[in-house]
Amino acid sequence: MGDLVIGARSGAGEPEGPGGRVTRSAESSAPSAAVEDAAAQTADEHGTGADGPAEPPRPESGPAEESESEAPAKPRKQRSFLKELPILVGIALILALVIKTFFVQAFSIPSESMQNTLQVGDRVLVDKLTPWFGAEPERGDVVVFHDPGGWLNDEPAQQSSNSFVRGVQDVLSFVGLMPSANEKDLIKRVIAVGGDTVECKDDGPVKVNGVALNEPYIYAGNTPCGTQPFGPIKVPNGRIWVMGDHRADSLDSRFHMDQPGGGSVPVDNVIGRAFVVAWPVSHWSTLPVPDTFDQKGLAAALPVAPPVAGAVGAVALLPLVRRVRARTERRKES
Repeated sequence: MGDLVIGARSGAGEPEGPGGRVTRSAESSAPSAAVEDAAAQTADEHGTGADGPAEPPRPESGPAEESESEAPAKPRKQRSFLKELPILVGIALILALVIKTFFVQAFSIPSESMQNTLQVGDRVLVDKLTPWFGAEPERGDVVVFHDPGGWLNDEPAQQSSNSFVRGVQDVLSFVGLMPSANEKDLIKRVIAVGGDTVECKDDGPVKVNGVALNEPYIYAGNTPCGTQPFGPIKVPNGRIWVMGDHRADSLDSRFHMDQPGGGSVPVDNVIGRAFVVAWPVSHWSTLPVPDTFDQKGLAAALPVAPPVAGAVGAVALLPLVRRVRARTERRKES
């Protein structure tokens, strides 16, 4: 029963009698001191007193707001891999097409003309970037080039009889993952460039600008000239003289001397330089320029007369330039 004391009213009891009711009614009609104190305290808390303007009450966060802030964020729904697969395939094809067009392209070796450097069925990667910056083929480079005309007239197109296989080959060749069966391209080694004089008599050796080449890359048992001695021939500017490493089985520049350019190939026909054998893995190797093409005196002698004449002319005109400059300064001063 002690717990009920908390709810009991404290204070002395009201006196009974006639004055008691009057006194209570009068006290109820006027605010008591306690009520006034409570009102003053409330005004002070809300700032409505004489000390200053009222401050707006600060909002308190309720239970709803707390529950919203504490609720975990819903995870985003990820796209299905099957929906993203076509996008990834499209990006891969675009990148492959760009790489094939401007950077690197794969080519297949169809013949034995470059043995033993390259075997039939090898896949080589060809650098197509440097020609965009004006780089031209150099002596010793292994290059892929378009048929300059008449070199592959008798070569049949290597296409499959299966229409599905042909379609796959066309798509892969379009993006540069396979060589095209319709394109007639060749791969040979550059022996001489524009301005060089090249020749090969009897059993050799091949000479460029009178310098004999030591050619360790020639197929074993072949002679440098093969069955077709030639020269001396001066290679026109903007063209190259090419030969296969398998001299006895390569229809190269030696066999097209009756055509325009005397057997040489236009530099504009060059697709790029083969720099690595990428497939099969067992044949992987780089294709550097042999040391024989680093010999001194191999490069054609540059004409000396024009530079010398230009230097002499510049020295002769120097006094005239000084006189003109002096006259100009005098006019400005006057």
